[in-house]
This record gives sequence, structure tokens and C-alpha cells, in this order.
Amino acid sequence: MQFNISIYIPGATSVHRLDARVKLVLLLAYSITLFFIHTWAGLLICIAACLAATILARVPFRRMFSLLVPVYVILAFTLAFNSFALDVGHVATIYGMGDVSAGVLTGAAPVPLFGTFGFVPEGFARGCFYALRIVFLVLASFIVCFTTTSNDLTDALNDFLKPLRAFRVPTQDIAMMVSIALRFIPVTAEEFGQVRAAQWARGAAFSDGSVIERLRAWQIVLIPLFVGLFRRADNLAIAMESRCYGMGDTRTELNPRRLSGSSVAVLGIGLAACVALGALL
Repeated sequence: MQFNISIYIPGATSVHRLDARVKLVLLLAYSITLFFIHTWAGLLICIAACLAATILARVPFRRMFSLLVPVYVILAFTLAFNSFALDVGHVATIYGMGDVSAGVLTGAAPVPLFGTFGFVPEGFARGCFYALRIVFLVLASFIVCFTTTSNDLTDALNDFLKPLRAFRVPTQDIAMMVSIALRFIPVTAEEFGQVRAAQWARGAAFSDGSVIERLRAWQIVLIPLFVGLFRRADNLAIAMESRCYGMGDTRTELNPRRLSGSSVAVLGIGLAACVALGALL
């Protein structure tokens, strides 16, 4: 069984070279802006910004939208619950209709379908608005994941937590734990595949019998899996102790990270644009 956990796409684009801290701050600002804007003009500007970043990063659109499959269910429910009403005569008082613009469908009369059940054009427009919010919020996070390595993300987390050192919070240990947790995801997947293949070769029936029998069959996979993971964790602890991890007060860095002038400029322009969009649109 082959597992591909990482979605990072190696590249040398301007988005790849941008500091991970800047990308995370801009992602947070972009996410907040998406929920502050209430007009279609503002939403279209946010969509254009996300698509422009995708083109600059040279991320395949097909790959991005293929990862959105689990989100499509949420989008379908969002559209359905906003587009239809059980009592179209009192839809405005019952459902509130939200505070975002319905665009060209503002003021459109509901269309009865079966009795009082009917289609609400304004609700459909607002459902599309909410759905696009969710889609481009997820796509923006994908851009960061596609263009930033897990090590850069954990280093950025360590930098964000540095102010907590004044309160004696072990920020470097927290960042190390996050890094190890991310590293153990593919290790766990690989271990699981090996144990499952070994037990299947010994005649384990994972797809035969009742549900209870199938669950019992997975015991012979889960128990060796956890034993193997604990063995790996013990080896990792011995390796870290042999390298004197935790002996010093603070850990040094081989290549200290500094914000370049271009990263600061991108951060300033991006934050200013987000504030302007959220305030005006």
C-alpha cells in the first residue's frame, strides 16, 4: 500500500520563496476578510486574488479542485438549505435571509413548487455567496500547503510562539512536537500498510463475515501497529537523548530566518488590501 501524505509541490516561484510567516499571516487576514465582505464586488476581488496567487505559484487547478471533493457535500447542503423554503410566503421573516448581497436577484419573488414549498431566488444567490466563501477559504489554505514545506510551517509556528517565552512556555519544544507529529503521519501510514499486507498474506479476512467479525479481524493489525509505533518512539527518544536534546536553555539555529524587504512589502500590501476590502465592501 502506497501513501502520499505530503501535498507540497517543489518550485522556485515567488510564492514558494515568500517567507512562511508572511504566508500564514496573509492567509489569516484573507480568511477574516472573506467573512467581513458582504457584496459580490468584494467577493469577486477576493476570488481574483486567490486565482492570481494560484497562477503565480503554478499550482495545477485540477489538483486543487480534486482535493475539494469532501467540501462539495457541505456546499450542496449550503445551497439546498438557502435555496428552498417550506413556507415561501413568510421566508423573509422565518429565515432572515442573511446580511450579504443577493446581487441581481435582490427582490426576486419566491417561486412556489408544491404548496407552500418553493424556490427562493434571493436565498439561492446568498447560498452561492456562502459556498464561494467556503471554497476560496479552503483553496487559499491549499496554496499555502502546496508552496510551503512542513519544516517551514513548524519553524513559523515556533516564531509566532516566541513571545510566550516571557511566561516560560517551552515554545521550541512545542514546535518540535508538531514537527515530530507531522513526520509520524507518513511513518504511521507506512507501518499500517506493512502490517496489513503481512496479515493479509497470512490469510486474514478483512472483508468477509459480519461487521463484528471484520472488526475483530482488524485487531491483528492494530495491535502490531501500536507496538511498532511505540518501538519507533522509543528509538527516537534514545536518539534525541544521545544528541543531548534539552540540555541547553534555548536551541540555536543553523540558518536564522529573517524577513526580507520584499516579504515585508508583500505583507504590508496584503494586509492593507484586506483591511480596505473588509471595511469598504
